[in-house]
Amino acid sequence: MPLTKDHIHPSPEEEERKQKKCLVQSPSFYFNDVKSQTCCKITTIFSHTQMVVFCVGCSTVLCQPAGGKARLTKGCSFRRKQH
Repeated sequence: MPLTKDHIHPSPEEEERKQKKCLVQSPSFYFNDVKSQTCCKITTIFSHTQMVVFCVGCSTVLCQPAGGKARLTKGCSFRRKQH
């Protein structure tokens, strides 16, 4: 009974189709500095926050949870915080 697929010696086309794994792991979460569009105060938030974050100065909504990463409010500027 011959095998239909050779798992030991795959063809080059099959190798290209496989998902390549990352050699060095790095976290997919980080902290952001978010600036409110009205009062220009900077607030530090987590990228995968699970609650609504309000600005300390003007009480506007800065971000909302969206399952995985938090969704920033339109008009807010952000930058990824360095560790």
